[in-house]
Amino acid sequence: MSTLSTVPFRQELPFLEWKRGVAGHRWKQLAIAATIGVLAALSAWRCGVDLHALIVGIGKGLVLLNMFFPPDWGSWLSMMQPIGVTAVMALIATILGMCLSLPCALAASSNIAPPLVRQTMRAFIALERGLPEIVQMLLLIAVFGLGPVPGLIALAVSSIGMLAKLLADGIEEIDPQMLEAVEGTGATRSQVIRYAVIPQIFPSLLANGLFRFEENVRAGVILGAVGAGGIGYVMSTSMRSMDYQKACMATIFTLALVFSSERVSDFFRARILGGGALR
Repeated sequence: MSTLSTVPFRQELPFLEWKRGVAGHRWKQLAIAATIGVLAALSAWRCGVDLHALIVGIGKGLVLLNMFFPPDWGSWLSMMQPIGVTAVMALIATILGMCLSLPCALAASSNIAPPLVRQTMRAFIALERGLPEIVQMLLLIAVFGLGPVPGLIALAVSSIGMLAKLLADGIEEIDPQMLEAVEGTGATRSQVIRYAVIPQIFPSLLANGLFRFEENVRAGVILGAVGAGGIGYVMSTSMRSMDYQKACMATIFTLALVFSSERVSDFFRARILGGGALR
């Protein structure tokens, strides 16, 4: 006569605890999903979202999308000048931002500048980073008028805010013993910066500058649509004049410029930071 084997209760405890944990985690996930769903529904109701208008708009968008094709291939030659304006504007703004961000970063570092100077410069950098490029562009248009100049200045100022913040944090992370060793040789403050600080942060400055160039290319297209010129202005005017095929061609050139800037930036950053070949 066979006897049924039973599992001791002590051996069942880990399984029961695991089962209770899974059940509790599942209920927690359901509660989070329900909360997100309720918040989304309340937000849609408060913003007046109309699902019928959304569905009808999708159909209209597909009809409008057909008007963009085929692209106006014959206008490619006229796109070279505005695409060059956007690329040069982003490049010059990046170089200016890199050059001006270094003294700002030194003044914003606790191990280089006095506390009052550091706090003042940190507030200035935060103000720069808090103003979007398009807001700066609109303010500068009132001073310089339409054209690439206000767009270039807006991109350069935004580059200073980003790069100075990153460099200042990097300077504050430098080993204090290294700075003290250089100062112990009788070096002045400028010599300490020249021989102990700049060599430490220069690779980071170049790598972050290349990354900022990518951002400036994208932002330059947006600023061009509001008056800075370049390929963004061509795209904006083509859309307003309902020349959708030319706008499609401008979009293709924009995507090519953004993709090329990303690949070039990745290529050089990989080598500056000691990485491998371009993938």
